[in-house]
Amino acid sequence: MTILNETYELSNGRTIPKLGLGTWFIDDAVAADAVRDAIEIGYRNIDTAQAYGNERGVGEGVRTSGVPREELFVSTKLAAEIKDYDGAVAAIEESLAKLDIGYIDLMLIHSPQPWNDFRGGDYSEGNRQAWRALEEAHGAGKVGSIGVSNFLQADLDNILEHAVVTPHVNQILVHAGNTPTELIAYCEEINILVEAYSPIAHGEILNNPEVAAIAERYGVSVPQLCIRYTIQLGTVSLPKTANPDHMRSNAEVDFVISDADMELLRNLDERDYGQSGVFPVYSGK
Repeated sequence: MTILNETYELSNGRTIPKLGLGTWFIDDAVAADAVRDAIEIGYRNIDTAQAYGNERGVGEGVRTSGVPREELFVSTKLAAEIKDYDGAVAAIEESLAKLDIGYIDLMLIHSPQPWNDFRGGDYSEGNRQAWRALEEAHGAGKVGSIGVSNFLQADLDNILEHAVVTPHVNQILVHAGNTPTELIAYCEEINILVEAYSPIAHGEILNNPEVAAIAERYGVSVPQLCIRYTIQLGTVSLPKTANPDHMRSNAEVDFVISDADMELLRNLDERDYGQSGVFPVYSGK
């Protein structure tokens, strides 16, 4: 599981592990156990959010893991509904208090729009205000790196036109079957690292026979193929699970996908998320 030791360098010189643990839908009551299990296996990158409701548990898992704080990379996200400076300042302090791990390695604006208006109205000014609050937390050393999530090019440009600090990260939906090639290329061009959430397409990719056939050629599982795919794209991969067996399996990706198979996966169009289509990010907007 050498992937757990591999990192990318962010534009501010900090490093981030290539593979992380996503914690969406992991209840706060069991989050500490999941985080401790992941860290014991060798994970050093843990991703949470205010919207997940489990920052307290994630922080407890980090504090009680037995691994020095500076060896871990912990991310959280500012709630998508917060589009004002004062609200953002208060929410950042709330995350620091709930996590209780001294500082946050990476904090993102969770979405350019509130979830109930995803890809809807114009929140440009609100995003600039939230970004100013993150910049100040970054300058104060409370947050090591700052970034955004679910931001399209126009959303990024709005931040860039007014920012003192260029976002270090854009965390977006990336998986075989949904590869936003142009957005990834734009982020690379301006030195913003892309993080891929839902690299296994919220589980629905398991039903794709074409992907299963490619995985079989490499003697790996579909999740392993999909995680390796996002890493070879040059993104941080953030599969979510509370199952230690799945954590281990997800990290067993020390193989290389051929250029031809990467092209097949990149050109695949598979965006049927089943019941998960009710969530804004999977709704096709």
